[in-house]
Amino acid sequence: MRTIIIDDEPLARSLLIELLEDHKDIEVIAQCNDGFEGLKAIQELQPELIFLDIQMPKITGFEMLELLDNPPKVIFTTAYDEFALKAFEVNALDYLLKPVHADRLSGALSKVRNYAQGTSQLSKDQIIPQLPEQMQRIVVKVNGEVKILPLQEVFYLEAADDYVKIHTADKYYLKHQTMSHFEQHLPEHQFVRIHRSYLVNIQHIHKVDLYEKEQYCVILRNDVRLQVSRTGYTKLKAELGF
Repeated sequence: MRTIIIDDEPLARSLLIELLEDHKDIEVIAQCNDGFEGLKAIQELQPELIFLDIQMPKITGFEMLELLDNPPKVIFTTAYDEFALKAFEVNALDYLLKPVHADRLSGALSKVRNYAQGTSQLSKDQIIPQLPEQMQRIVVKVNGEVKILPLQEVFYLEAADDYVKIHTADKYYLKHQTMSHFEQHLPEHQFVRIHRSYLVNIQHIHKVDLYEKEQYCVILRNDVRLQVSRTGYTKLKAELGF
């Protein structure tokens, strides 16, 4: 089984490789030091399995998974057991605490072997958890490159079929995700769902305008006008206090 290890700790990678030598059906085809390297290696080498650390520099393991259209089977490895439940929310086959022990690794690999062949590990409909540092940024892919958008640069988000358009002052970025995901994970006092198609950063609202009887729109600081539903108007009033 073609396998990639993604972990920013060289010692942890070395220990895992040593333990995997006892499992002749596992072939480690690459080691990666962070999520950027991991993303590139997965896209180029198409592994069947990855061992993935959660907290890493640059982007987290969860953020890296968000950028994959067809993720391989996942076993998380981390020193922080508080993330165990979150790992299983994204359908990891198993979750190994560092330092990894041989018996736990064997149990995890048994789950992998018993898993139905060819089934994708993740569904975009599932809620991928976020770590505290992720709450202030959105990670997107642009022409194969990873870009990190600070939330203060995001004006609004717009539903676009199976994608979400993330609008900044003068451009937008597509992310293969759902509006529900962002509504649940973005700071609730900063982003308001004003319409089934729009989530708005209230920091960039210039004014709320009545354009027809009981029909409102918001005007953003870049002059973009967005329709507000009745439910959205109620939420907006509560948040802005008018």
